[in-house]
Amino acid sequence: MRPYFTAMNTLPSFYVSHGSPMTALHPGLVGKRLAGIAAELPRPKAVVIATAHWLAHQPSVGGATQPETIHDFYGFPRELFEVQYPAPGAPEVAAQVMQLLDRAGLAPRLDPTHGLDHGAWVPLRLLYPHADVPVVPLSIQPHLGPAHQYAVGRALAPLREQGVLVIGSGSITHNLHDFRAGYSETNEAPYLRPFIGWIEQKIKAGDIDALLDYRRQAPGAARAHPTDEHLLPLYVALGAAGEHVDGQRIDAGIELGFMAMDIYRFESASVALTAQ
Repeated sequence: MRPYFTAMNTLPSFYVSHGSPMTALHPGLVGKRLAGIAAELPRPKAVVIATAHWLAHQPSVGGATQPETIHDFYGFPRELFEVQYPAPGAPEVAAQVMQLLDRAGLAPRLDPTHGLDHGAWVPLRLLYPHADVPVVPLSIQPHLGPAHQYAVGRALAPLREQGVLVIGSGSITHNLHDFRAGYSETNEAPYLRPFIGWIEQKIKAGDIDALLDYRRQAPGAARAHPTDEHLLPLYVALGAAGEHVDGQRIDAGIELGFMAMDIYRFESASVALTAQ
């Protein structure tokens, strides 16, 4: 068994593209990538995961002792609705999240009953299939935009030094209208590569201002994200890495010709330099 987190470690933060709910049954390349990440990392004492499928007017923190598995979709095979992810909650970590967000002036609220939607349990099932790492779900606020989500992440940065893994779960491109556009493995959406390439370039350059202004600056932004709730968790993960961030793109393939499955690993540049 991999060792649990020790005080000598500082965990990275991650942004993951969780894809369709069917990723839970057919994990493909993203499943291999997430399994590889889990095998490499020290075992966290808990995961705080900001998910594109929990939208709220203010930062909402799940404080359930045993979060339920939420099947927040329809029209999929019965087998998918039978999947359970019975990870325990972490009320004490949820209380700490509340304290950090409140200290940053972000007016959080505690939800003592909220469960894990598929934006949380699909990637977590691939990272920790035994559901033995406690989980605290976190909402996003789509009406407040990237800068707000970045501030949420910055507030949570101290958790990484305490063995808590901070994850943002969304999708680096997410335009479900393109299901009807005829894209495929051999016919990719024309906006896809320019958009994901721009995101990678700006992350490598540490150009936070451009990333926060992606809606105006990134090529094909409105096509890649007609609404941006699936990109906003990226900013939580980016902010949680602190200042002077080193960001690594992990290619996890492209599904259906329009849904990129990129994963990003973030850590402070000083930690990344020491690791080298």
